[in-house]
Amino acid sequence: MSQLPVMKMLHKNPHLCMGLTFFISLLGLFVFALVELNKWLEDEQQAPVQNIVVSGELTFIDDKNIKMLIKRTQPGSFFELDVNQTHQAVEAMAWVYRASVRKRWPSGLEIFVVEQQPFAIWNDDMLLNQYGDVFDAQISRADLSLKIRLPNLYGPGGSEQTALQGYRNMQSLLETSNLYIVEMFLSERFAWNVALNNGIKLNLGRTKFINRLQRFVDLLPLISQQNRQVDYVDLRYDTGLAVGWKPSKKIV
Repeated sequence: MSQLPVMKMLHKNPHLCMGLTFFISLLGLFVFALVELNKWLEDEQQAPVQNIVVSGELTFIDDKNIKMLIKRTQPGSFFELDVNQTHQAVEAMAWVYRASVRKRWPSGLEIFVVEQQPFAIWNDDMLLNQYGDVFDAQISRADLSLKIRLPNLYGPGGSEQTALQGYRNMQSLLETSNLYIVEMFLSERFAWNVALNNGIKLNLGRTKFINRLQRFVDLLPLISQQNRQVDYVDLRYDTGLAVGWKPSKKIV
């Protein structure tokens, strides 16, 4: 019964009828467009990530590996790509220290990478960065040595930053004599032992190791005047030092 007056009103006012028909058609078209747009956005073939740009000073990281990682972990469309997940995946890579990820309309992805800066080899199988953080190189020692020369540091777990700081302090002092540390050992009792590039081994003990190293540097010219090869120098004394000499080669 309630529809009859409406029908009569539409019959008497054809413009109202046309307007209502147009509105319903427009609403249907709008709904259809939304459905199709959603399908298009979700369709990888319609909106793929086409251009991945990796920037940053990269020595050990191949940007191809980053691109492959993203395509493997984020196979969906540009609009479906999760920036936070991508960021976490990139920063989880062995040589990545920090990374930033940004979408670039309409189908690009920009990634800026701060690479790990290896400072030393730690306990033969890990690396220390410039902050004393341990990370897995996932690269052979031979391949690593082709790109950079690193000292070998050894110490108990949890002593990484102590060992690195001690190395830095000692190396700064040795540079004046054109010497550098090849190996450094920090014992469980935090005693310092150092092997230098000239083959000399230093026993610095637990305390005042910088002062003891300075004593070695001061006396090195005098020690070098001896016509013998130094094997080790024991500096665990309040004054002076003890020198161990390498055996003289016998002439047959």
